[in-house]
Amino acid sequence: TMNAFGLIQVGLILLSTNTISTLRCNHLQSQQRKVIENSLQLLDKMGKTFPQQCLREKMSFRFPEQVLKPRQKDTIKVAIEEIFQHIFYIFSQNLTLAAWDRTALEQFQNGLHQQTEQLEACMIKKQTHYFKSKEVNRLKLKKYFQKIDCFLKDKQHNLCSWEISRAEMRKCLQLIDKVIWKL
Repeated sequence: TMNAFGLIQVGLILLSTNTISTLRCNHLQSQQRKVIENSLQLLDKMGKTFPQQCLREKMSFRFPEQVLKPRQKDTIKVAIEEIFQHIFYIFSQNLTLAAWDRTALEQFQNGLHQQTEQLEACMIKKQTHYFKSKEVNRLKLKKYFQKIDCFLKDKQHNLCSWEISRAEMRKCLQLIDKVIWKL
């Protein structure tokens, strides 16, 4: 049998982990800003300047900005989590023809992955309400990222398609940064 002292220890551990995760969720905004700032730096570090030969192939993907304009902060946070997941997916594909710095790429992927997991942990309680009311936003995001995905596949993941996608993700992260700033 566990003695009273052991129970107190277990209680304290549970209490502290709960407090830590609550603290983490309270500081989510400043953390996200750091992650995005870091991600933008890594995107720049991954590749050099935009190659001139790719200018002809530039595409307009049109990010669905209304996704980041709801009134509830939680809705925006869940949208951001979705965006991070999509970006992570895009940048986990056939990257052989992308002439990028591998270390920067891995750090970029890791940052997105960690942030997604953290957002998920903080948003889990609130998600069900969000998904019912914001299915439209989820579809808009899905469509936007599918366009990028199809573009990459059509171009057989060539150098230019990756560079154009990298530029697009840069714009996407800058939009999120502006939104988080206002939250």
